[in-house]
Order: sequence, then structure tokens, then C-alpha cells
Amino acid sequence: MPAQGVDTIAAISTPQGEGGISIVRLSGPDSIRIVESIFKPARRRRLSRVKSHTLTYGHIIDPSTGEVIDEVLVSVMRAPHTYTREDVVEINCHGGALVTQKVLELVLERGARLAEPGEFTKRAFLNGRIDLSQAEAVIDLIRAKTELSLKAAASMLSGELSKKVEGMREELLNLLAEVEASVDFPDEDLDFLPPEELKRRMEGVARQMEELIETADEGRILREGVRTVIAGKPNVGKSSLLNRLLREDRAIVTDIPGTTRDSIEEYLNIGGIPIRIVDTAGIRVTDDPVEREGVRRSVRQIELADLVIAVFDASQPLSEEDMELVRLISGKTALVVLNKIDLPLRIDVGKLEELTGRKPIRISALKEIGLDELKNEMVKLITRGRVPLSESPIAINARHKDALKRALESLRFAIESVDQGMPPEIVAVDLRGALDCLGEIVGAVTTEEVLDRIFSQFCIGK
Repeated sequence: MPAQGVDTIAAISTPQGEGGISIVRLSGPDSIRIVESIFKPARRRRLSRVKSHTLTYGHIIDPSTGEVIDEVLVSVMRAPHTYTREDVVEINCHGGALVTQKVLELVLERGARLAEPGEFTKRAFLNGRIDLSQAEAVIDLIRAKTELSLKAAASMLSGELSKKVEGMREELLNLLAEVEASVDFPDEDLDFLPPEELKRRMEGVARQMEELIETADEGRILREGVRTVIAGKPNVGKSSLLNRLLREDRAIVTDIPGTTRDSIEEYLNIGGIPIRIVDTAGIRVTDDPVEREGVRRSVRQIELADLVIAVFDASQPLSEEDMELVRLISGKTALVVLNKIDLPLRIDVGKLEELTGRKPIRISALKEIGLDELKNEMVKLITRGRVPLSESPIAINARHKDALKRALESLRFAIESVDQGMPPEIVAVDLRGALDCLGEIVGAVTTEEVLDRIFSQFCIGK
């Protein structure tokens, strides 16, 4: 029987659909017993007696009918040397949706419970195999879209952030011990840290926190991509540009203005940087309620964008819609693009450059002219702009940033208290606050609500 309060979970751990194999994974104290009850090994050797981390060939049998369900390989991995630090069994089935579902149903009938999203990784965290920041790195690893994002996720999974945070926590714990000793033993002949040294060491930790906080925007880009919006008036070539960048016909392209009524999102990999590119409806004045809603959404997309590719028709004079786009990109990180340069030039390039303060990039989406230059300029703007991509192996997420900012605020209060000669009890309170906030990052201090929110992002079976 499962240990008190610990049950056995099961799920399909491979993607849905047909493939070479599908895996049904179990974790928990009853994993081996449950699979043994539906598995007939070819050599009649019980799973409970096989060596850990070995594969056993045989068949899955429906005990109620005696019917053979599938020919499988079963891997047995005994605690604590497993992903979850529990007994883990994986049934390697033929890669069909129906047969895999039937195997899952059998293990559920025999006593397992269907795993919740991310529950295998949650158990790895709760059982101390990984900390919370490493658990989050698992989902980043799965969702990585480029080599850079994969590298960052792998670094986090290996514990780079954990080491940084634990180093800061260790230093603050040492300082807290010094401060509390001065409170508990004020009359003892002990050598306590002088205020100047206490302040110097706290400021050193504060600088480390600031450096980590500065990686948050980079982390968002690596996880979500640079939100890049292609904007312009109707029929300026936005969808054609999107298709050329993607190398596929993702957007509908016609000579009819207003074809794109809503935003289209795709991911690109340019120079190792994930680009979350959005093609929007044309900026125009219209009486069509559907098209008007599309324009409203386009304006909203521009407001939210990290980078705007503002497209103008080189074969047409500047129009009211063009002037509205110029207004919309004012103050935004943007590239000005002249499309249709394969046609006679009618736009006033000098005036456009004066209005936007940017030198236009000349392209022809139709003829595929200038696209490499556009990509190069996109990379330059991203890497030299407000969100540079560094070689640092650490790029924190929004949750880490929030915890670090609160930790830094508490630490600054502690530094200020030392400066003002406040009682050590006051300094100790703020040091404990900083420690608790750092503890949230690695899961030393957390709540069930936070854990549920984090692991709900995982797929079932991971």
C-alpha cells in the first residue's frame, strides 16, 4: 500500500498522436506492484525482483479478459535514484494513441491516480531532488525556441541561479547571526562586526541582487521571444514580409486592402534570438466594424511591442495612414522599412526620415530584396538596445524578479538602519525579510498557491 499521504500517479509522458513509441509513466510507492499486475514478462521474471534501471521485455495483459494489449519494454527505476526520488516505472508502448490510452486506463484501474500537470516535477521538488528555480527551468527547457534559450534553461536546471541565491542567503545568514549575537550577548566580551564592515558586506549582497534583477528582461525575451509587431497601412506588404521571414505562406496575401482582419503570431529564430512576430491589420479609417476592431487591436499590439517594424509603401506618397503610423511609433523601439522598392519610387524618403528620425531600410518582400539587411538590423537593435542579450548563464523570470526586488528593498532598509545607528533588533528584522524573499526563489519559503501556479504551466506527464 502507498505510504501515508503518498499515492502513486500515472500519465502518458509523450506527445499525443502517432510515433515510434509512447510512454506511460508511474511514480510512487505502488508503481512496481501496479505494473506487475498487468505485465507478463517474456522470461517470467517478476518486476519486483529485477534490478533497478533495467528494461524488461514482455506484454501488457488486460487481467479482466486475458487479452494482450501491447508488446512493451518496461523500465524499473527504484527510489531514491529517480527523477522524483520515488519508485518510477515507465511502460514503453508502440506509439499509437489508442493502445497507449488503454495501457493508461489499466494502470489507473489497478490503483494509480492520473497525474496533475507538472506533478512528476513537483514531486521532484517536494522530495528535495531539485529546488524551485530548477523545477521552473524544466518547463523553460521544454519550451526553448533557440540555442540561446536552451542554453539559459539548461544552465538554470544545472543550478546556476540556485548557487547564486544560496551564496547570498549564506552571507545574509552569517550577518544575521552577528547582529543577533550582539542583541543576545550585549555585555559579553565578544568581537562583533563593526557597523562599517556590516554595511560593506550588506552592500556587496545588494549589488549581486541588482545584477540578477538586470537579467529579468533578457530572461523574458529568451522565454517568450522579442515581441515584434509588423505594422503599416493596408496593402503595404506586411503579410508578404511575414511570409518571407517565415519562409512559408502563413498569412493571406491579396491585392485587396484589409485582407488581414486580426493579428497573426509566429516565432522566428534570428541570430539565435527568439522573435515573436505579429502581423497586424492595416492602420486605416474604415466604417467596417470588423475591420475597425482589427485596427484597434493593431494599435494595441504596437503599444505592447518590444520592437515595431513600421512598413511604408515606397511606390506611394505618404498618406494620412502613414502619418498615423509615424505617430504610433514615436518613442517606440522601431525599424522603418520601405517595401516595394522594385517599383518606381514615389515616397518622399527624406521627409519620412525626418519625421521618424530613422534611416529607412529598403526591401522588396515580393522579390526578396533587402531581407538579410532587415534581419541584421533587427538583431543589432535588440542586442544594442534596452534589452541586451549577454553571455551570462543566468536569466531570471518574473517571479524571481519580484522576490529579488522585495529582498533588495528589505536589505536597503537594513543598510539604512545601520547608517542611522538604529538598534540591531531593527537591522535583524530587515535581514530576515531579505532572507525570506530569497528563500522564495529556491523554494525554501513558499506556499501551496505559488506551487500550484508554477506547476500548472507544465503538461501532464512531466
